[in-house]
Amino acid sequence: MSIKLIPYLIMDGNAGEAIQFYVEALEAKVLFSQSFGEMPANPEFPLPEEAKNRVGHATLQIGESSLMFSDTFPGQPYQAGNNITICVNTKDKETTQRLFDGLQQGGRIDAPLHATHFSSAYGVITDKFGITFQFFTESMA
Repeated sequence: MSIKLIPYLIMDGNAGEAIQFYVEALEAKVLFSQSFGEMPANPEFPLPEEAKNRVGHATLQIGESSLMFSDTFPGQPYQAGNNITICVNTKDKETTQRLFDGLQQGGRIDAPLHATHFSSAYGVITDKFGITFQFFTESMA
């Protein structure tokens, strides 16, 4: 079973600046970066103009470790100090489902597992200790 736990930093419009800072300060390499404006449009959730250049998702490699990033949408609640989650990366939907089911005991589902343009099974849980976990399945099948 292959599982990775990756810190996920949620920024308030300055993820691009933070990414550049970590590239320089920690010799990080940008593996992926996509703005909200570059993501497929969703007619149910129109994208405000001021959100188009914000980072929708990015991944940095620092040595053998990774950091993931995104910005909030303008106006979305943000509090420094509560802006770090743990991203649980798996290679298949079955493992993701099993871990998601186990972690939700006594916790709260913030986003049920569902297919997205970037993951075959993505979801978010805040566990019974108040820790937020994002689940990301690498396989698109």
